Formats: sequence, structure tokens, C-alpha cells
Amino acid sequence: MPSGKTHDAITFLFVAPVFVAAWKITGNTAISAIVTGAFLFGGLMFGPDLDTMSCQYTRWSVLRFLWYPYQAFFAHRSRWSHGLVFGTLLRVVYFMGVLTICAFASVYAYASYAGGDLPRFAEFAGVWLDIGAYIRINIGEYFLPSVFIGLWLGAASHTLTDMAGSFVKTGRITEFL
Repeated sequence: MPSGKTHDAITFLFVAPVFVAAWKITGNTAISAIVTGAFLFGGLMFGPDLDTMSCQYTRWSVLRFLWYPYQAFFAHRSRWSHGLVFGTLLRVVYFMGVLTICAFASVYAYASYAGGDLPRFAEFAGVWLDIGAYIRINIGEYFLPSVFIGLWLGAASHTLTDMAGSFVKTGRITEFL
């Protein structure tokens, strides 16, 4: 299988082609930059190898504890972590859930300490809707889909490289699909 350095090199190799392809499709430099930035983040920090001790995992430094449950739940190279269809979607949903829980715990701890009203979790989760509306109004309607496409492309470059390595070694790639 390709090493972390190989995956990183492939990610950097495809930065310019991803930008050019996004620009050719959208004709918008800002959206192309968003897709390319998310591609870099997806390839270097948010890829399929977060399910094991990897370059991607160690880059999270002190925040790598956020990925412990993900590692415990998903087997390495399962279709749920490395899959082209569900891998990135599950990581995004997982990460948004972890951010929500961490933010809620922080607000809860502060409210308990300061003696204020404790928030209800449903109200707190509704803040994500407000954040999404703010992004659509102030940054653009296509920001969130552009970020997801970039993250997906970054993870797909990793998975496709792993698939090529598996095919060369074993002649099979079905575990990724």
C-alpha cells in the first residue's frame, strides 16, 4: 500500500488540476479556490486513514482525541472509512456531531460554573441551521457544497491510490466499494 508520503505527494500533485477543473466547470475563481482548499484539507487532514495511526491522524496534534471514537468504531480500510460513496459523508457527519457535542459540553460546563441557564441540546443543535443560513447569505449559496466536493475529492484521491495498490497486489478492489 502507498505510504503517507506517497498520499501527500499525490495530493500536492493534483492541487493545480483540481483548481483548473473546478474553474472550467464553474467559471468562478472563488468556488475553485474553496474546492481546492477543501481538497488539500481532505487529502492531508480529513482522509480515510483517520481510522488508524497515520500521518493524517497525527496532524491533528492535541485535537486527535476527537478521532478516538472513529478509530474504535470503524475497521481500517472498511467501506465505511475508505469507501468512495460513504467515507467522506460519514466523516463529515461524525465530525459535525463531535463538534456539536464538544461545544455543548463547553457551554454546559461554563453555564454550570457561572450559574447561568443550562442550554437544551435540541436548541444548541439548531445553531447549526443558523450557521448554515449565515454562510449561505454572507459567503454564498455554493460554499458548503464546494467544501464537501473538495473534501470528497481529497479522500477519493487517497482511496483510489489504495485501490490501485490493492489491485496490483491482489487483483481485488471490492472492499472499497
